[in-house]
Amino acid sequence: VEDEITTSQSDDIELEDINSEDIDTADELEDDEDLIDASDELEDEFEELDESIDLDENDLEDLDASDDSGDGDFGDIGDDVYDPFESYNRGMTAFNDGLFLYLLDPVATGYSYVVPEGGRKSVNNFLNNLLYPVRLVNTILQAKFTCAGKETLRFTINCTIGILGLFDPAKDWFGIEACEEDFGQTLGFWSVGPGPHFVLPFFGPSNLRDMFSLYPDSFYDPIAQLKPLERRILVTGYKYVNKTSLHLGEYQAFKKDAYDYYLFFRDAYEQHRQKLIEE
Repeated sequence: VEDEITTSQSDDIELEDINSEDIDTADELEDDEDLIDASDELEDEFEELDESIDLDENDLEDLDASDDSGDGDFGDIGDDVYDPFESYNRGMTAFNDGLFLYLLDPVATGYSYVVPEGGRKSVNNFLNNLLYPVRLVNTILQAKFTCAGKETLRFTINCTIGILGLFDPAKDWFGIEACEEDFGQTLGFWSVGPGPHFVLPFFGPSNLRDMFSLYPDSFYDPIAQLKPLERRILVTGYKYVNKTSLHLGEYQAFKKDAYDYYLFFRDAYEQHRQKLIEE
């Protein structure tokens, strides 16, 4: 009897093992079916992605044609920044950065403690008012006669009511904004491209078009006509110190948020100039 009981128990154990194996096999089959379904879903998604990003040959030819077409003597306006002098530009940017952080910014900060903000704003208004001839000539060269009229009206109001340009009642009282124009914008208006990017010592980011435009603008800039040279340098330096004192901390904030501050300032300059030309 004991032998029969033992045999019966072993048979039960074998049946349980077989049942558990069947259950495991069924679970594995279900898992395999789930994997197959998931694989099919992924294939469908990839096919949809391929269809969404698929460009036919005509679209690619149109894109190539738009990239190859260009206007102007120096390159197509709106292309990526042309920067063949990047190595030099980075070095000059580092030089200008040190000059700003260790000379201009400390002097401007000390100057802001001595001269009240109202006085510094009046100096800035006066110096900007002197640039009326530059703005007038370039608005006329761009056939922006409405802007030329606004500039003349602004100059008249600010020189009289604004006490020789120390105040800006044309903007504050009458809402007449300045038309910021220079010869670089004039060339851009007539489809001259910016050319290669170029960083100027002391003055910062520029490009070939804007760099050469400084010379014709200097004929209408009263400060650029000052003689002797030492007086011109002194007044220009004071102009930048006063302007920097009205924007303390802004340069450091821009630089802090930039992964590569050279590329940041380069692209920001080119985009800003392009926007001014388009407006």
